[in-house]
Amino acid sequence: MISAEGLKQLGFTPEVDFSLQDDGSGVYIAQWRSVQPQPSEAEIETAHAEWQAEYDSQEYARLRQAEYPSIEECVHAILDDDLEALQAKRAEIKARYPK
Repeated sequence: MISAEGLKQLGFTPEVDFSLQDDGSGVYIAQWRSVQPQPSEAEIETAHAEWQAEYDSQEYARLRQAEYPSIEECVHAILDDDLEALQAKRAEIKARYPK
């Protein structure tokens, strides 16, 4: 399977080094513009699997980020001298989504 994530993992930039296309029978490299040799489908698949593993391992961070207090809430906590409540909220979120 050819994927933009796999090619980016290999260090290539979409629309600069390559363009992908899918005409209904699967994704393929429509244009290869890089001066580097085009990687094989197996190399792209391996790189995609590495990217996917890294992405999956960071799920807890994405879930935490969605629930962490906003910058505005942090500023108000600092100005209102309410850092304990802010830290308690962050600790609860970390406990709910452990590493």
